[in-house]
Amino acid sequence: IVVLMQLFYLLTVQCSEGFLRSAGLRSNSLKIVGSAIFPVKVYVKLGHNSPRILCVTNRLRNSELIDPIFGWNGPGGFLSSENSSVQISPTGTLVLRNFRTELSGVYTCSLVYKLMATQPDKRLVIKYLVYAYSDPQYYYEVTVQYHTAPCNSFNNISFEKALLQILSKLVADLSCEVTLIKSACHHVKMQRGGLQNEMFFTFSVTCLDTEKNKIICQESACDASHRLYKARYIIEGFFKQEVEIRRKSSEPLPEIYYIEGTLQMVWVDRCYPGYGMNAVRHPGCPKCCVVCSPGSYNPSNGIHCLHCSSSLMYGATTC
Repeated sequence: IVVLMQLFYLLTVQCSEGFLRSAGLRSNSLKIVGSAIFPVKVYVKLGHNSPRILCVTNRLRNSELIDPIFGWNGPGGFLSSENSSVQISPTGTLVLRNFRTELSGVYTCSLVYKLMATQPDKRLVIKYLVYAYSDPQYYYEVTVQYHTAPCNSFNNISFEKALLQILSKLVADLSCEVTLIKSACHHVKMQRGGLQNEMFFTFSVTCLDTEKNKIICQESACDASHRLYKARYIIEGFFKQEVEIRRKSSEPLPEIYYIEGTLQMVWVDRCYPGYGMNAVRHPGCPKCCVVCSPGSYNPSNGIHCLHCSSSLMYGATTC
């Protein structure tokens, strides 16, 4: 534990320079045009405004429409600008504001128009499938092995707590968290030796977008994935320095020490419950965590919406 504290001090000094920066917000001026043949899929980020959803097709977009009448319906029925979450322009363009999971679903626009004043009214129904989505919540799964005391030793428990505390402190300034997933002590038969005791640790390293980051950060350095890469660099440095200090020391090996070469860090994607990734179903947002459609659900932080014939809502977390 003393060696761990020494390593923590060294890495804290090396990584003390500021990392969080600011990222400017970009206005979304994207316009989505409908089709009279098939529903058009629209993806709206949670908590953001939708693109401008037009009540026209490509064929009509550049035409002069005489006496057009626009009417929008959503999952909850008729849409009106009197609703704070809906904005409809005089030309029938729909913007969904501060989008939420429950706003996902089928949106239809009925358009009544003439191309010539002497012609009878034409009617057209344009359908959109609007999905909430979020960015994947990435994390690293870290596995590492330590030579340790006998498996029933209380020292192992104390060491486990100290290691978790130090790893957590190393990445705390990045608004990242280290969580112990599991630990287990095993007897290992060495190739050219007897049995030795080894602790197998599995941690998760997660960097979340916090209100503090949103206030301070205005650039990509504040992005959760960027901070997660930084956290990986710091954690790898911690274990490298543990090996270097031991090599330079003339002292006998301590009872508990890191086994060189056992550190592995695997990048893992995850979605919120009720969301999943599916590049085939959602080619327009292949790396997004898209809300699970009716007939599917995701009960955990996995990345797939599972089939469930009894699920009738968007974003289901149970079947």
